[in-house]
Amino acid sequence: MRKHSDPGVFRITGTAAGLTEDVRGRQRRYIISMSVRTVSFILAVVLWHVWTPLAWVALVAGLVLPYIAVVLANAGRENARNLPSSHLPPVVPPALGPGRERRPAEAGTEADGGSSSGRG
Repeated sequence: MRKHSDPGVFRITGTAAGLTEDVRGRQRRYIISMSVRTVSFILAVVLWHVWTPLAWVALVAGLVLPYIAVVLANAGRENARNLPSSHLPPVVPPALGPGRERRPAEAGTEADGGSSSGRG
């Protein structure tokens, strides 16, 4: 027989995402950032003799994006603040005791619409 030291119940919806899911998300963000960087370098080369200011913007984006991608990929696991708490408090029994017993005379006056109804 197993003894429970903590009578609390844990909700699975309040737990953080799994490690493999977290790593997969980081890899996806990094690949998307590096794809945008590659496209911006290709755009800079293609637009260099056509529209130089836009080519410069694409070149600067291609130079800055690796730093941003690495910082985002290496960021720690995020705490999901919008999830409910994973711990449910133990159920507390009601504080009220048993009610007052009714006498047969009280039950009869309410049932037949006697003086307790107020309609005379």
